Amino acid sequence: MDRRTELSQNLAEVNNSISSACAKYGRSVDDVTLIVVTKTWPASDVDLLAELGVTDVGENRDQEAKPKHAEVQAKNLTWHAIGQLQTNKAKSVASWADVLHSVDRLDLVTALAKAVTVRTKPLKCLIQVNLESDPAAPGVTDHRGGAHPQLVKQLADQISLVPNLAVAGVMAVAPLGVEPEPALKYLSEISAQLISDYPNAKWISAGMSGDFEVALKYGATHLRIGSSILGHRVLKG
Repeated sequence: MDRRTELSQNLAEVNNSISSACAKYGRSVDDVTLIVVTKTWPASDVDLLAELGVTDVGENRDQEAKPKHAEVQAKNLTWHAIGQLQTNKAKSVASWADVLHSVDRLDLVTALAKAVTVRTKPLKCLIQVNLESDPAAPGVTDHRGGAHPQLVKQLADQISLVPNLAVAGVMAVAPLGVEPEPALKYLSEISAQLISDYPNAKWISAGMSGDFEVALKYGATHLRIGSSILGHRVLKG
């Protein structure tokens, strides 16, 4: 099977699953954006996906994404930076990303404020929420990254002060090793609170290959799906 056929079949299966889940939970597929996570896969795959109708792609690592962005021929894609971001990478990411899913601390907002001054359109920002944070310790998060839920409003306030940044919503990764439903339900509640302060911040980036149907149940607007479409890399040892 050639690569285009493989991607086409996988994409159709995922889109069918999304449609079924939306019907089950009373959602409109028009309100859901599929982000195909293309990390570790070549620019040629991104171009094939664009030919197959994909409009949004996601990348985790700036050092891979920036040259890939330059190599990809398709010019109508929306590029999502979805990995945790060091402050010294802010300028580079701001040069290629349309959306940043991992705003999780104030010093990153400060770095982004300097980085986006040359942009012609705002960088949309999603606040990454740590769903495993200790409620008694607002400044402490685990190794998975993300801001404590109590800090979401503060981060949104800081983002809103920067002309070339826009508060778009929230993002989270469901905790490993447990059922994702409670965490994703909690994220929907955090989103509702943010929307009460920022009515345009309606995006919920949640759900990956293994849990996107549950994420749709709790209002996810952006699904980050990679392996179900692109497959699994075979690592050479």
